[in-house]
Amino acid sequence: MKSYRKELWFETPTRRAYINITPQVEACLRESGIREGLLLVNAMHITASVYINDDERGLLQDYDDWLESLAPHEPLGHYRHNRTGEDNGDAHLKRQVMGRGVVVAVTNGRLDFGPWEQIFYGEFDGRRRKRVLVKIIGE
Repeated sequence: MKSYRKELWFETPTRRAYINITPQVEACLRESGIREGLLLVNAMHITASVYINDDERGLLQDYDDWLESLAPHEPLGHYRHNRTGEDNGDAHLKRQVMGRGVVVAVTNGRLDFGPWEQIFYGEFDGRRRKRVLVKIIGE
């Protein structure tokens, strides 16, 4: 069995962003040479997420609106976490809802997706460099 590991780095200019990272993940899969196996993609920071869904602008805005209604950034005093001097209590909650990462089957050298599925990096406390791990195992 082969194993492959790569880190992808992101730095968004805004606090929240949703980036389709499917092309970068597919490039990792090609680079790995693995044709059959499993691919893990996960955010390596507690205020970011990796998830799978449709790449449709309205849906991305719906996610952002929904997450902001669940855990609004302000008022900052609303979150006990922010008493530590941070201002990202909401970002931790948003990450918890959206999840840490995804696992995708690799079949015949391709991501074995259902219709419309794409991999996204969700950033909830941006404006600094953060990484995403891609780990692939198989043959």
